[in-house]
Amino acid sequence: MTSALFALALLAALAGPTAMRLRRRPGLVTGRDGRLSTSTTLALAWTVILVWLLLTILAYGLTAGGGIGWFAGEHGPLSSLTTVYLPLLGGPYVAMIGAKTVVGIRVENGTMAKPAPKPTRSGRRPLRELIANDGGRTDLVDLQYVALSAVTMLYVVLFFLADVGGGLPRLPAEIWALTGAPAGAYLVNKMATRANPVITRVTVDAAVLVVEGGGFGPEARVELDSTALPTGYDPATGTLSAQLPATGAPAAFTVVVTSRGLRSDPYHHAPAPVPPLTPAPAPAPVQATTAPVPVPATTAPTPAAVPAAGQAQQPAG
Repeated sequence: MTSALFALALLAALAGPTAMRLRRRPGLVTGRDGRLSTSTTLALAWTVILVWLLLTILAYGLTAGGGIGWFAGEHGPLSSLTTVYLPLLGGPYVAMIGAKTVVGIRVENGTMAKPAPKPTRSGRRPLRELIANDGGRTDLVDLQYVALSAVTMLYVVLFFLADVGGGLPRLPAEIWALTGAPAGAYLVNKMATRANPVITRVTVDAAVLVVEGGGFGPEARVELDSTALPTGYDPATGTLSAQLPATGAPAAFTVVVTSRGLRSDPYHHAPAPVPPLTPAPAPAPVQATTAPVPVPATTAPTPAAVPAAGQAQQPAG
């Protein structure tokens, strides 16, 4: 139990700062378009797990395991490193390197566009991007890659915590297929999939509809609520401009772009909500001030006018 608690504490010490660093600055696991990269994220996750396993085994061997001699032998704690765990790590790294190479070549050749995603209010990228395509829809290949990799990681972590003193869990050698096969399918999907046009922003400028995104070309056409519009393409900026009908654009509408026979995901445009008007605060009531009523001054009699006690008043002349 003590060894398992130590292993959990070490895992938290490794994964916690890594997650916080990626939360603030996710550039390490984002692709060239600024979205979260599935292959890079999974490769980093497997790296953290393998480093955690090796550090925990090293600490256990030097303290409770009996020293350096514990690591030796045919059935030592690292005996399954080359047959199970390096292939588990190799599959995600092959997929990451291959995907970066394929995407880079296709972007340079103009057969794929990687437009920047919509900015988020928090500035952080949503985790849903790990299983979604550039248009934001769930990609089945990415989903199975992430799901099977997560299950395999869970197997490794739980089996290791159950017996830290046994070293690397002796899992079947075939378990590498849970990451290798999905990684291969992920890479093949990157090579075979034709990139659909992606709409990132739509604005209305007078009688012109301006569409920003990627994967457009001179043959691209804009549809406003299933109605095709006369479309122009600006190769300098890669944007489309469509002439609106005489009636103008409705308050809320849907835009779709077709280019090279491929259709983009519908982009729903709605006016920004108008914040409710807050009533002006009522003026504070003016309190009436009552002027003090002047009190007439009373003149006290002078001492000469009042006869002293016991003194008779003398009659006049």
